[in-house]
Amino acid sequence: MTRRAVVLSLLTGLFLATTSPAQATGYRYWSFWEHTGTTWTYATQGPSTSVPSDGDVQGFRFAVSEDSADATKPRGPASFTGICADTPARDGRKRVALVLDFGTAADAPSGETPPARRTECASVPRDATTAEALASVAEPLRYNTNALLCAISGYPAAGCGEPVAEKGTGAGKEAGPQKSGSDSGPSVGLFAGAGAVVILGAAAVWQTRRRRNAP
Repeated sequence: MTRRAVVLSLLTGLFLATTSPAQATGYRYWSFWEHTGTTWTYATQGPSTSVPSDGDVQGFRFAVSEDSADATKPRGPASFTGICADTPARDGRKRVALVLDFGTAADAPSGETPPARRTECASVPRDATTAEALASVAEPLRYNTNALLCAISGYPAAGCGEPVAEKGTGAGKEAGPQKSGSDSGPSVGLFAGAGAVVILGAAAVWQTRRRRNAP
C-alpha cells in the first residue's frame, strides 16, 4: 500500500470515528402544542411569545424526542368546553384550556416519578401569553438562562433538555449535557471530525509537495 493510500485510510477512519454516533440521541424536554378540532399541532412559537385567544386549547408534553417531527403529543381528551366548563367568562379576560401531560415513567429522569396528567382552565388578561396562562395554574415553573421551559409544577426537579442515548429508555441513559438550542444543528462531533480531516489533509499535501521539491 502506498503512503497516500495509508494516509487516506487513516483520515477516513478518523472521520468516521468522530462523526458517527454510537447510538441515536433524543432529548428530554417539555414540548408545546396547539389543539384545533381533534388534532394536536406542534407550536411554531414558544409559550413566552404565543398569545392565545379566548377559547383556545394548548398542551404541554414531557417526553424524550429527537426533534419536533418526532415529538410525542399530549394524551387524553382536549376539549375547551370540558376543561373550562366551570370557569365563567369575565370582561377583560380570556380563558385558555391547558393540557399538562407529565409523560411516562420510561421518559422520566432518574429517581423521579411523573405526576398524573391534568387539565387546567387559565383565566388571564386578554393580552396574556401562554407562559403567563401556564404560570397562573401550574407553578412553580422553571426556565433556563435561554428561556427554555424546563419544569412545570416543579417537574422535573432538575435538568433541562438533556440528551439521552436512546428514546424512551428512561433513567440512566444520559449522553452528556446539552447546550440549549443546539439540538437542531450539526453535532459537535461532525465539526470536530471535519476539522481534523482538514488539518491532517493539509499536512499530507504539504508533505507530498515537500518530497517533490526535495533535491
